[in-house]
Amino acid sequence: MVKKKSSIGLAAAILVAGISPAFGGDILRGEEYFRHHCAACHGAEADGVGPMAGVLLVPPPDLTVLSARNDGAFPTVRVVMRIDGRDPLVSHGSPMPVYGPFFQQGPDVALKAGTGQPILTSEPIADLVAYLKQVQAQ
Repeated sequence: MVKKKSSIGLAAAILVAGISPAFGGDILRGEEYFRHHCAACHGAEADGVGPMAGVLLVPPPDLTVLSARNDGAFPTVRVVMRIDGRDPLVSHGSPMPVYGPFFQQGPDVALKAGTGQPILTSEPIADLVAYLKQVQAQ
């Protein structure tokens, strides 16, 4: 019974704070965002060979193997923090992302981390993460 009460309390706190309780994102919107904002560096196939990759100080990674490089688990927290700037990477002459203001707009949503705990992020980042999860190599 205690667990049920704490879950209800968490849901109520999220709603009061104006945060969407959804634990996911829109894959199709995420693909659109990727193509528009990320493919120039990371490649149309998210394989790290975009047309701008050669001019970056740090080569963009192959985003299709994030899970494989993390013992089969998609590194949600690390990806969110890299995109939103909490884990900065200076590869463009400025911290990633170069489209930071775009990805900070919209309502806040909670994504489920690998531990089961929520991580708060913006809706566009949640959509992008949903797309990146889908393109992981099998």
